[in-house]
Amino acid sequence: MLKVENLTKVYEDGTVALRNVSFEVADGEFMVVIGLSGSGKSTLLRCINRLIEPTEGRIIWNGVDITAAKGEELRKIRRQIGMIFQQFNLVERSSVLTNVLSGRLGYINPLWSLINYFPREDHERALAALKRVGLEDKAHNRADALSGGQQQRVGIARALMQEPKLILADEPVASLDPVLAHSILGQLEQLNKEDGITVICSLHYLDLVQRYSTHVIGLREGRLVFEGDNEDIRQMTDERFKEIYGEEAERIGTGSIMG
Repeated sequence: MLKVENLTKVYEDGTVALRNVSFEVADGEFMVVIGLSGSGKSTLLRCINRLIEPTEGRIIWNGVDITAAKGEELRKIRRQIGMIFQQFNLVERSSVLTNVLSGRLGYINPLWSLINYFPREDHERALAALKRVGLEDKAHNRADALSGGQQQRVGIARALMQEPKLILADEPVASLDPVLAHSILGQLEQLNKEDGITVICSLHYLDLVQRYSTHVIGLREGRLVFEGDNEDIRQMTDERFKEIYGEEAERIGTGSIMG
């Protein structure tokens, strides 16, 4: 169980990115965070694994206060939380295999990482992760030789190397076309259902939210303004839609948003 309690983040320039946000995520859920750009989605995800330090509030995961963790305790917590980024965050000049192996950095001696040494079992684990995402034949290709969808699958394989209990996916399909978006979210759904990995994913498009989520929260200007499930998204009224996305927002197509 993940509990977020009264989470607030104020940046040094005075920007309030999150305002007293509270919610719970049960183990094994596929939770989606919705809201316009600038609503606080990315800040929220990065606060959960302490890539960004919260200003106030607590994040409790399985009884452990992540916001209070330091040093080795925080390092051990981060091992169990995989992160997938919108822009992939790969080392483009390195091989696919090397990028995937970097997911084990939290487990090896820090001195080994300086010389890029990983035990044989980690190499075997990396190849197995690449096979799982359908990229075993790309292991020795440079990361920048891959398509966007393939690069994001490398990101998923890298996260798998952490043996995570939780995956945070920050708009993982924002730069992909609809077919590739379903491919990537399908991979995450498989990990969620087959491995029991809890997923917290930020998305823009409501049709994708309807298809993949089990639990949904909506942010607007850093405040939590919606909580429900995918059925609530299907039945969302225009009035409720505008509470999340603003009066100027309109629905176009089956789930796109135009601001």
